[in-house]
Amino acid sequence: MKVTGAVIPFLPLCRRLLPSSLAGLSLALLKATALELAILAGHVLLYPSGIAQERRTTPQLPARDTAQLPTETNPPVVLLHGFIDNRSVFVLLRRSLAQHGRHQVESLNYSPLTCDIRTAAELLGRHIEGICERTGSRQVDVVGHSLGGLIARYYVQCLGGDVRVRTLVTLGTPHSGTRVVPLANAHPIVRQMRPGSPVLEKLAAPAPGCRTHFVSFWSDLDHLMDPLETACIDHPDLMAQNVRVTGIGHLALPVHPAVATGIRQALDSARTGAEATAQAGGLTVA
Repeated sequence: MKVTGAVIPFLPLCRRLLPSSLAGLSLALLKATALELAILAGHVLLYPSGIAQERRTTPQLPARDTAQLPTETNPPVVLLHGFIDNRSVFVLLRRSLAQHGRHQVESLNYSPLTCDIRTAAELLGRHIEGICERTGSRQVDVVGHSLGGLIARYYVQCLGGDVRVRTLVTLGTPHSGTRVVPLANAHPIVRQMRPGSPVLEKLAAPAPGCRTHFVSFWSDLDHLMDPLETACIDHPDLMAQNVRVTGIGHLALPVHPAVATGIRQALDSARTGAEATAQAGGLTVA
């Protein structure tokens, strides 16, 4: 995607007007903003295709008398979008997962009129139970973008979802609450994403014995996280790893191929018991 090339003519101006450190930061911010705008434009075009719930299919099970070779299977992956969004945001991530052996991938659309994280978490729980029943899998992996990660975390911590969710990957999720856009407080679900809300207080409460492995990707250029570190998970009872992503913004997290690679590594490491290589030093997206 040749988005960052558009900012090159402004590089000499940035270097003349700003100190070297600030010029570098401004250039990175300019690139990230240009990429965010391009992704937003593309997402607007794709949005209508993701309004309806996707069709559910039941995998064909082999006949009982068919000889089977032992195979290492991956659990289904559930994708959960963010606030005022739908499953179309995961088009590229789904393709990446499928190309690397994740063939059971499903997205859940929750209504844009949803006003309660707890209600959405209950819906997610019913959806996951249905997936397990259809596929015969005991557990699933979940990838949640922004608000979707918070809904999934509430299901895991507060509704017994740690029995079903093996790994929860969050992308730009306000785990400790975000203070961005104060005027948006008119929406009840935005108020639940504010620091100190009853929902976030419950998530901060003790969670002994939680079995789910958490991996949180957070960006140093995420304009919707205030402060930026709110997208990290900091809880003494949770098995959590935080992965810093450098060079892209909020909308790019579920789209960028480097992040998709990190997500696959996180899901694969949960199966093997190893740490994902991306978590050693974070991800740098040029």
